[in-house]
Amino acid sequence: MIQPLTGILPVAPTPFHADGAIDTEGMTRVLDCMIDQGVDAICILANYSEQFVLSDEERATLTRVSLEHVSGRVPVIVTTSHFSTQVVVDRAREAEALGAAMLMMMPPYHGVGLVPGEAAIFEHFAAASDAVSIPIMVQDAPLSGATLPVPLLVRMAKEIENVSYFKMETPFAADKLAALIEAGGEHIVGPFDGEEAVTLLADLDAGCTGTMTSALQPELIRPIVTEYRAGNVDAALAQWRACLPLINHENRQCGLRAAKTVMQAGGVIGSDHVRHPLKPMTDRTRARLLQLAAESEVIALRWGK
Repeated sequence: MIQPLTGILPVAPTPFHADGAIDTEGMTRVLDCMIDQGVDAICILANYSEQFVLSDEERATLTRVSLEHVSGRVPVIVTTSHFSTQVVVDRAREAEALGAAMLMMMPPYHGVGLVPGEAAIFEHFAAASDAVSIPIMVQDAPLSGATLPVPLLVRMAKEIENVSYFKMETPFAADKLAALIEAGGEHIVGPFDGEEAVTLLADLDAGCTGTMTSALQPELIRPIVTEYRAGNVDAALAQWRACLPLINHENRQCGLRAAKTVMQAGGVIGSDHVRHPLKPMTDRTRARLLQLAAESEVIALRWGK
């Protein structure tokens, strides 16, 4: 990457066949659909990719298939989160060797009783950085149960060579983004938000330069970022308002299932299966999702037809 990544960097869902096996052909179609959505980069193996139900062998297969298929058309961010620092280092080296443009990592965690202190979190990210020469995005999300105060994030940005991007998904993310940008200055290369863009306007006001959503409607969310950064705040606000019903339904009712369900309906993939213990969405939730997606004319709903 010559320039810092900005814009929209959505998470690719992991498609499964109806029997639960990974669908590698479907994965390539997901990636092609996302590129046709006009994304600025693609993130794989994240929480919204159901990374927590994938075996190590499946992860390796999906990493190879995705990077080979995208083949440099857009940057690919590979999520390498794990409690074990050595596993993270091994995953980081493999991802870079296969062509990843960036890594994304959560702090090490394994339930509320196994969350290391700040020193170990710093060392965890430092070890990953020492193993590669590509940027690392820190994912600051409540899921980990780890508290990442702004002074720790700033120290990481200043002292760990490749840590320069931050995805903020904590409550009051805008205030934390603003504090991070003010304290970190030039060391904060990529301040991003997440959570399906439900707080995107506030986060843009705070200084974020992009968002990592799902693959549901990136072509509609991206103009919010580009218009805002071009100084067209009223246009950004109008587009955000137009996207909000679908953003809200995904964020509050569907979760990671939304993109898969819409992609199945649009012929991108053959099944919207999610692995147990996750459950499929109810018919009621699905019906509203597909109605809102159709009204918004999202690309994923018609891509494969």
